[in-house]
This record gives sequence, structure tokens and C-alpha cells, in this order.
Amino acid sequence: MNKYGAKKVEIDGHIFDSKLEGRYYKHLLDLMNEGVVESFEMKKSYTLLDKFPHPKTGKTVRAIKYTPDFEVIYADGHVEVVDTKGMKTRDFVMRCKMFMFRYQIPLVIIAWDRRTKTFVEVN
Repeated sequence: MNKYGAKKVEIDGHIFDSKLEGRYYKHLLDLMNEGVVESFEMKKSYTLLDKFPHPKTGKTVRAIKYTPDFEVIYADGHVEVVDTKGMKTRDFVMRCKMFMFRYQIPLVIIAWDRRTKTFVEVN
């Protein structure tokens, strides 16, 4: 269990950080079978800020990366990046903004609505 209470789960030989992420993986497989989704990639890493030499010491400052849960390519050709979240941290919100600015790709944050038993988009 991680510090936010999420439990890792294994599906089809893949380890997911939470039940929500695993559930969304199965949802994407269903959408692929229906022809709505062409393909998806899990845990694709994006560079938000390239590494650079520190102006005073010259030591390399590490790059800032963002690794969302899924990059989804739909049958109509549009691309979305999806992150499943139970809780948004300040660090996550900052990375979201940096990602959307640099890549100009929609970032969709998904949660599970227990009442309706459906995925919902979180703003």
C-alpha cells in the first residue's frame, strides 16, 4: 500500500499502482474491442524540463519528467493522455500544467464514481 492508500494490483501480467488504474486498463481493452480505441501505451514518460548545467556549479540538474498512466490513440486519430487519480497533490497539479503547456495534448484525469459505477473526468 502506498502513502495515499492505493493497493497495487496485477492484471494480465501488468502491475498497476491502484485498483482504479487496473480497472481503467480493462476499460481501454473493452474500447479497443469495440473499435473506439486504436491503441494505448502505459507509463510513457514525458520530459517537462530538460536537464541543464547549474549556472553556478556547472553540475547537471536532472530533468523533470512526468509519467501518466496511459497515452490513448483513438480510432479517429486524436490522442489523449490519461491519469487515474484518487487524490491530486500540488506536485501533480504543477506537472499537469507543465505537460499541457509543453506538449499541447489534452490531459484527462479519471476517477471512479462509486454511486454510478462509472469513470468520471475530474477537473
